[in-house]
Amino acid sequence: MTNTMGPTGQKLRQKLETALLTPVRAFRLRYLPLLMVYFAYGALGLITIAENFWIKSALTLTPSELAALSVWLTLPWTIKMVFGELVDAVPVFGSQRRAYVLIGGTLVALGLLTLAGAAGGWLTFAPPADLYRIGSFLSVVGVVLQDVAADAMSTEVVDRENPDGTPRDQQDVNRDLGMVQVLGRLALSLGFVIVAGLGGWLASVFSYETVFLCGLVIPLISVSGALLIDISSAATRPVDWRILGGGIAFGALVMAMAVTGVPYAQEIVFVISMAVVSAMLWRVVSDLDPNTQRTIFYAALIIFAFRATPLVGQGYTWFTIDLLGFDEAFQGTLNQIGALLALVGTWIFSDAITGRPIPVVLFWLTIIATVLSLPSLALTLGISEWTEVNFGFGARTIAIIDTAASSPFLQLSMIPLLTLCAIYAPEQRRATWFALMGSLMNLALVAAALQTKYLNQIFVVDRGAYENLPLLLGVVMAIGLVVPLAAILLFGNRLEGAEIASKR
Repeated sequence: MTNTMGPTGQKLRQKLETALLTPVRAFRLRYLPLLMVYFAYGALGLITIAENFWIKSALTLTPSELAALSVWLTLPWTIKMVFGELVDAVPVFGSQRRAYVLIGGTLVALGLLTLAGAAGGWLTFAPPADLYRIGSFLSVVGVVLQDVAADAMSTEVVDRENPDGTPRDQQDVNRDLGMVQVLGRLALSLGFVIVAGLGGWLASVFSYETVFLCGLVIPLISVSGALLIDISSAATRPVDWRILGGGIAFGALVMAMAVTGVPYAQEIVFVISMAVVSAMLWRVVSDLDPNTQRTIFYAALIIFAFRATPLVGQGYTWFTIDLLGFDEAFQGTLNQIGALLALVGTWIFSDAITGRPIPVVLFWLTIIATVLSLPSLALTLGISEWTEVNFGFGARTIAIIDTAASSPFLQLSMIPLLTLCAIYAPEQRRATWFALMGSLMNLALVAAALQTKYLNQIFVVDRGAYENLPLLLGVVMAIGLVVPLAAILLFGNRLEGAEIASKR
């Protein structure tokens, strides 16, 4: 049979095959333990819909209070340096990786049991809202601990030497490090894909208590890889008490501020967090050459601005439930579509994105994210009624199209930073390095959560009161466009064309 495909078609086919097969070819069995941790993190989405509906129906927390709570729940991610130092320097029963994965899984399980007890009414030592806070905090700490161990493993599973003992080419090493980060994003997305629709179905059929109990299978997944496959690490080093002690003191301060209810506690903790994390990060990178330091600094600054943009908050979710009629099953369908397309998008674009400059990648992601937010704004303005009359489709169709269009870009923004972290991770400080860089990026999420809280206080949205929602969403979209673009235009050229992974 004659091949009728022209040169252009053959070239496009080759690029598509490369994009699809590269992650498969990059996989190694020794990557499995860390990928199962990331997979389980994504699979925690199993309880998301049940959690959202339970909060709305059974708890009295307002969107502003929930946004404030999200600030505290984000803070464990900002003290990852404590966990990173432990994983690097303090073996538990001779293990620097496996034991911490097991401990983290145990904490996640305790958190899920607490949520189940609150929803089922068989835990009564505190009000349901406080039990929700406790359960969420335990789960977050467990996930953070496992994430730190997995981050450290992501730099250790890549061979630095050939089978004959000679050093591998650094470009090949960097490429493998980047692909491990890609595989991690894919594993996380796959976890969410598998449970997204299931979570909606479970929440529509069973009690919220039952859904939380079903979630107990998730920590079993995260620890099983660590039990089945050897994940031995590099030799331990002495504890750096300036990092561990400083991190513990900082964590104690955060807890004290949260418990005592000091005015502006979250803002004070955020400022102190920035100072502490920046100082510790500078200590870790002080041994790197000045050019590398500058590259990391400007890249982190741009990505910080990209991640520090506010969200709308729970008000929009409640709006879709009350006024648009999105029930548990349909929310699960949206999650399933979004998760699946996010996985496909990460898979297809990962090969290309790992070789592009950070500013270029984030510039286009910012533009695309803003454009794809327009359907959500249109729904709050009542466009679904007009489309129903004139075109025969309503809010659910618009939501599906919006989800399908926007989802492929959700995971891509993390790949550049994670790859950069992997490339420059200092030997014997890899867990600490990843933890500090993760802390800095999660401080951006704290900044985003604070802004979300402020905006929800200014443009009040509550159960049944959604008149301010279009203005709130419009302001969020404007900030999400202007702030990242300003950072990219101001600092992007200072990266001097630095690329995340080696050029092919």
